[in-house]
Amino acid sequence: MILFRIKRRIMAILLELEVMFLHGVGNIPSHHLRRFFYRACGIKIGCGSTIHTEAKFYNPSNIRIGEDTIIGEGVVLDGREKLSIGNHVAIASEVMIYNAEHDVQSEDFHAVMEPVVIEDYVFIGPRAIILPGVTVKKGAIIAAGAVVTKDVEPFDIVAGVPAKPIGKRNFSNPQYQLGRAAWFR
Repeated sequence: MILFRIKRRIMAILLELEVMFLHGVGNIPSHHLRRFFYRACGIKIGCGSTIHTEAKFYNPSNIRIGEDTIIGEGVVLDGREKLSIGNHVAIASEVMIYNAEHDVQSEDFHAVMEPVVIEDYVFIGPRAIILPGVTVKKGAIIAAGAVVTKDVEPFDIVAGVPAKPIGKRNFSNPQYQLGRAAWFR
């Protein structure tokens, strides 16, 4: 029993050191160097994808980012449970995607963890928050500052707190490319 607790404490400390290291990596002014270190720490990053400066990660080994995806400055990506971000996704600055929270109705305030899925061709506006267990389906748009507590249907445009549908995109077969990474952002 005591050995198990010691091992668990050591693993927690090692994970915290890795998170601290990644927070420092987020300030390196080179996209290529940041991506190298992120991959070395277990984040799966597809071809042509970029993560801009000051990104924060929690348990990076559970994070998967598809191809041609751009992650903006100051984004928080929570990997305490599976986090899957698709291809051709644009995530603006200071977005927070969480897959762990506390059960506020529980007497012991225990943690609840659920995976988050962001499908292909999604745009998430600045300072939006995605909460645990949410799937944002293909082509959806999340407005700036929205708090997403429930799944978002394909090509829906959602806004508000909590986020609710306010419109629909006018097409259903996107094929655009997001473009090249800004090397020093």
